[in-house]
Amino acid sequence: MTISDKKIYPRRNDLETVYLKNVITNPNIIIGDYTMYNDFVSDPTQFEKNNVLYHYPINQDKLIIGKFCSIACGAKFLFTSANHTLKSLSTYPFPIFFDEWNLNKTQVASAWDNKGDIIIGNDVWIGYEAVILSGVHIGDGAIIGARAVVTKDVPPYTIVGGVPAQEIKKRFCDETITQLQKLQWWNWSFDKIQQVLPYIMNGEIDKL
Repeated sequence: MTISDKKIYPRRNDLETVYLKNVITNPNIIIGDYTMYNDFVSDPTQFEKNNVLYHYPINQDKLIIGKFCSIACGAKFLFTSANHTLKSLSTYPFPIFFDEWNLNKTQVASAWDNKGDIIIGNDVWIGYEAVILSGVHIGDGAIIGARAVVTKDVPPYTIVGGVPAQEIKKRFCDETITQLQKLQWWNWSFDKIQQVLPYIMNGEIDKL
C-alpha cells in the first residue's frame, strides 16, 4: 500500500487537486499511484464524468494512465464513440438510431470506427485543455503542450504541441532516455524515491 492509496487531496486546503485513482469508479479507467489532476474550473473529483468522453461500456476500451502523471485543468480523453465510421457513404450514425431506421440494435457499435485504448505512460505531463484521441499511446516522461490535440502515438520523453500535435523536441539525449526507461524510478518504494529525490529533481541521473 502506498501513501496515495486512500488520500484524495494531496495538499492541505487545496480542493482543486486530487489523486486521480481515488476518485475513479469505472473499472475501465485504470490510474497509477500519485497521478494527480488539477481543476480550477470544475470539481476535480468529477474527472470521470467531465474529462473522459464518449467512453461507453459497449466498446470495453480502456483509459490507462501510469504513475506520477500530472494532468492539467480541462484535459480531455476522447474515446471511440466520438468517431463516425468512415467506411459509410454517410457520416450520419444510423446504427445509433436503430428504432427509427429498423436496424438491429446489436450493431450500434458499427456507427463508429473502434480505435482502441488510450494508454498513458508514467511521469507524463498533460497540459491545459489538451485533447488525447482514442487509440493513442503516450510514452513515459512525455510532455503534452497546452491545447494540443494528440492524434498519434508520442514517444517517451518527447515534448509535443499544436493541432494536430507534432514533436517539438526530446527532453533528454537518447542515452539518458534509455537509462531512465531502464531505471523506472516510478516503480521504486516511497522510501527509496524520497531518499534520491534531490537527484531526481536536479536531473542528476548519474546518482540514481
